[in-house]
Amino acid sequence: MDMNKKKVIVWFRNDLRVHDNEALQDALDAGDEIYPVYVFDDRVFKEHTDFNLRKTGKFRARFIIECVEVLRSSLQGLGTDLIIRSGIPEDVVFELAKELKTSWVFCNRERTREELNAQDRLEQNLWAIGQEVRYSRGKMLYYTADLPFPITHTPEVFTQFRKEVEKIVPVRLPIEKPDAIAKYSIVIESGDIPEMKDFGFRSDELENMDESLYKGGELEGLKRLNYYLWETDLIRDYKETRNGLLGKDYSSKLSAYLAHGCLSPKTVYHEIKRYEQERVKNDSTYHLFFELLWRDFFRLMGKKHGDKIFLKGGIKEEVDKELQEDEGLFRIWCEGRTGMPFVDAAMLELNTTGYMSNRSRQNVASFLVNDLKINWQMGAAYFESQLLDYDPCSNWCNWNYISGVGNDPKEGRYFNMHTQAKKYDSNGDFVKHWIPALRNIPADKVHQPFLLTDEEQVEYNCILQKDYPDLCVKKESYIKS
Repeated sequence: MDMNKKKVIVWFRNDLRVHDNEALQDALDAGDEIYPVYVFDDRVFKEHTDFNLRKTGKFRARFIIECVEVLRSSLQGLGTDLIIRSGIPEDVVFELAKELKTSWVFCNRERTREELNAQDRLEQNLWAIGQEVRYSRGKMLYYTADLPFPITHTPEVFTQFRKEVEKIVPVRLPIEKPDAIAKYSIVIESGDIPEMKDFGFRSDELENMDESLYKGGELEGLKRLNYYLWETDLIRDYKETRNGLLGKDYSSKLSAYLAHGCLSPKTVYHEIKRYEQERVKNDSTYHLFFELLWRDFFRLMGKKHGDKIFLKGGIKEEVDKELQEDEGLFRIWCEGRTGMPFVDAAMLELNTTGYMSNRSRQNVASFLVNDLKINWQMGAAYFESQLLDYDPCSNWCNWNYISGVGNDPKEGRYFNMHTQAKKYDSNGDFVKHWIPALRNIPADKVHQPFLLTDEEQVEYNCILQKDYPDLCVKKESYIKS
């Protein structure tokens, strides 16, 4: 074995892909021998949040396991293997660096508190043994170096950010996936991928997990992108269908793949551009790019404002003293038992699949904050636990936005649930799909079962408080609307 070979670790984090992976490419450029590593973080997979919620629920845990399985398979296809461990990543990677006598650890930089703490501690430990972390970027569409302003001067309003960026800043081309990666020479145990039970999930929790929506991994992400653009042309109607609620095809369903780095946003962007050149360019194709811009904007807000996005006063540092932490009422919301069908159906979808449409996310967040007067942080923490596509900046900044403590130029982002239901679920198909007790109620009454007479309840076989809860909050606006 050549002792002069430069050995380097590539620490995979939320970048579970081999295409357009800058940390991987930087490692290949700098090192002679590459050791790919992924660590299942005990804090992420086994611990609970401040509100006693699992930090990572069963759907996202399973999705990430699938992502890592695919990443290992991809690396094996290139000629190497993925070293898998469980524990505290900054400790595990440090011990590997000592054992392997590497020169550097390459990783894509994260920007939110827990991830920052981990990379900072690793960096300090490595310095003590003469090694260092080399950071790359992997989450954003744009390189911060290409932006026309420093991060601290990022515009606070999305529209201004968009206008300053979209027409003048080029999106760099994705990095090609490597042709091959030589297998490392030191014999080291590759490690097993954990099973769900290793994270403390009980067998009864894992029953009836919906298989229909998402399967994790880079190949599935690329397959979905190809399906949504090239196989079906669904993108050409995205702007008209994106507020849909049922099925797989009303929106791109790329969010989970972007959140875990199975898909590079640059790859998505350049596929959109290629589609526009070869097939059609319209408001819908632009709007998918528009959503990628929102992702970057929220990421920059997280960088600019740091921990403020997680605090009750949000970016504005204005605490709404009306918001309480009523555990009972919060549980009713979490479990889809509010008596407001449009809210309950969305929460049941989330609890059954790990997914919820963007339209539903805005609605249930508004209902929690504005109608139930519950601390928005509890809702954000529940989303963190449940969502397949959880991304710290997108999740918490969106909750800031809805709760009036973010960078929304409009005051009072309030959604009337009945108005929303009539607009986006006029026939009641969505609520009837998720709430079987409501299936016999006519479309003009299904969104307000709390107004049914005793006779109607018998006629439609839906007795309030027996088959379906009564409205947990009496709002005059819902009686009139």
